[in-house]
Amino acid sequence: MSIDYRKLLNDEQYRVVTEGDGPCLVLAGAGSGKTRTLVYRVAFLLEKGIKPENILLVTFTNKAAKEMLARVETLNGNGFSGLWGGTFHHIGNFILRHHAHRIGYKRNFNILDQEDSTSLVKRLMQAEGLAINGLTFPKPSVVQSVISFSRNTNCEVVQSAQDTYGYPENVAIIMGRLAKSYEEKKLSANVMDFDDLLLNWLRLLEECPDVKEKYAKQFQYVLVDEYQDTNYVQAKIIEKLSDFHHNVLVVGDDSQSIYSFRAADVRNILDFPKLFSNAKIYKIETNYRSTPQILSLANDSIKHNLGQFEKNLKAVRDGGTLPVLLAARDEHQEAMLVVKRIAELTARGLDYSSIAVLFRSTYQSAELQLEMSKSGYPYVVRGGLRYFERAHIKDVIAYLKILANHRDELSWRRILLLYEGIGPKGADKMWQKIQGFESLAELMAGELVFAGKAGISWQKLVTVFRKMLKINLTNKGSLADAVQIVLAEGYEQHLKNIHEDYRDRLDDLQQLQNFLGLYNDLEKLLADVMLSEAFADSHENDRRTVVLTTIHQAKGLEWPVVFIIGLRDGYFPNNRNLEKANELEEERRLFYVAVTRAKDELNMLYPIRSFSYKFGEVYSNPSMFIKEVDASRYLTKEGSWGGKTFNKPWEEDDGEEVIYYND
Repeated sequence: MSIDYRKLLNDEQYRVVTEGDGPCLVLAGAGSGKTRTLVYRVAFLLEKGIKPENILLVTFTNKAAKEMLARVETLNGNGFSGLWGGTFHHIGNFILRHHAHRIGYKRNFNILDQEDSTSLVKRLMQAEGLAINGLTFPKPSVVQSVISFSRNTNCEVVQSAQDTYGYPENVAIIMGRLAKSYEEKKLSANVMDFDDLLLNWLRLLEECPDVKEKYAKQFQYVLVDEYQDTNYVQAKIIEKLSDFHHNVLVVGDDSQSIYSFRAADVRNILDFPKLFSNAKIYKIETNYRSTPQILSLANDSIKHNLGQFEKNLKAVRDGGTLPVLLAARDEHQEAMLVVKRIAELTARGLDYSSIAVLFRSTYQSAELQLEMSKSGYPYVVRGGLRYFERAHIKDVIAYLKILANHRDELSWRRILLLYEGIGPKGADKMWQKIQGFESLAELMAGELVFAGKAGISWQKLVTVFRKMLKINLTNKGSLADAVQIVLAEGYEQHLKNIHEDYRDRLDDLQQLQNFLGLYNDLEKLLADVMLSEAFADSHENDRRTVVLTTIHQAKGLEWPVVFIIGLRDGYFPNNRNLEKANELEEERRLFYVAVTRAKDELNMLYPIRSFSYKFGEVYSNPSMFIKEVDASRYLTKEGSWGGKTFNKPWEEDDGEEVIYYND
């Protein structure tokens, strides 16, 4: 069966498919058809007479591998049995099943899943006499995450624990010792975790020249998808496998490398031409997704990154309107503006599922989630729990619920189980005594006595509530003060020991404090929160919903209409990412990814004014990512903002003029 490549591919894709011998770096921009290019490249090689077993196609997900192989089968028929295609881990497992004995394992090794890996670390911690409940030392799951990250970045565990995760030296040293014991235990038990499927594969290639030669000779063509997301180990594996035939073709987009927190290293794709001195570089810049106006803004933004391959996305589509920048009075109005536009769009027949709201961090969507719930619009939070359903938010809210109603048994049990020495049975006994008091004040004034560690923990809890009871909850900001007491009296340290992403969770709680600062009525606050939670359940399985998602979760997806909220200085980019150039550039790539998710309409919003628990009322400028692009790339909503009248991109069905405040 002959394929008409010239007819089925554009010029950029055709060159890659037909000329891609030798080391090739294919820079495939957003929406440019990179999967199509890879599939046709494989089909072209098979049609040329390359045997399937001499082709290696590496992807990052099983779904991508299955999709590509199915499309190759459609193009070539059934004549490609034996082609090596799959994820790094899938292929690593297959190879290790044949050669694990060469590096000290038996070939019938078992694979540990995430839970198994954490359980093994837990046993090692117990053997050292370390607390596993997260009260005095990071939990086993956190230790396992630190070990995993360090291995995938080729960094010492002690260094990762201190520099990346922020743990003190004494804790980092213990983690290093646990990591060594962890490796020894796995070897003696003949088990490997997911990281080992890559690390031991690389060991084979480095320590067993005959094994490396076997596969380097066999794989006449090596093709890699999403190369910008590879880590140190994966890039080294590809380098070893391609050093005989040198036919290595990697496809990716450095402008979409946004996963450094998962150990992905953008330097792999940026340094590809240095590693392969005779590498050919192809650019696929024809975009089939977005309007020219959206792409113009994206191109204008990403050009400010110094560490990149210069690209210029070109739209196939005609027409379209400029993206919109909306300066909202505050976060509440920002949410209302989004809901208002959703109402306009759906009234004209657009399906809810054609709309997505993107944000840098989950906490930025708190106001919007409340407003969506109140307005009755269906929505789903992609890739995670809704803001008020997250464990750390529910923990802190539980303290407030007890302030409002000391007979709330579920909230008491939730809080009690956070403390050392209190298990389910202990919580039962405590509750039996707690419920006998007429008020929280009476309970805290009482002299309840519990034995052992539970008694010490109860006194800590009494300290928390006694301090909270001194607050006048009808004063503005008082509810935020109550949360600050919870954090200062142990909960912040609890987060650090329990979660590797504790910094993000503290950001969530800081935003909760800012949010609470707008309330002076505890009952109204709790009612609003519970409304949000109740509404979440009613749309749990409804696919026809607006998607609310972090930008990281949105990569690879697209929607006709996209909103980006919270686009203000200090939040996007986050202030923590301004100190190092590489981190700032990744933040800009994140903005680029957000912009290029939109097909037809892009709306960017930020609040001018907001309440900060630490600083009171604060005023914000738009993100530096907006200020650095040419103002002709977007429109600003009509209104009295800075005394200037702007073009009006949105239709005003009700004739309402939205008034903004100049900062």
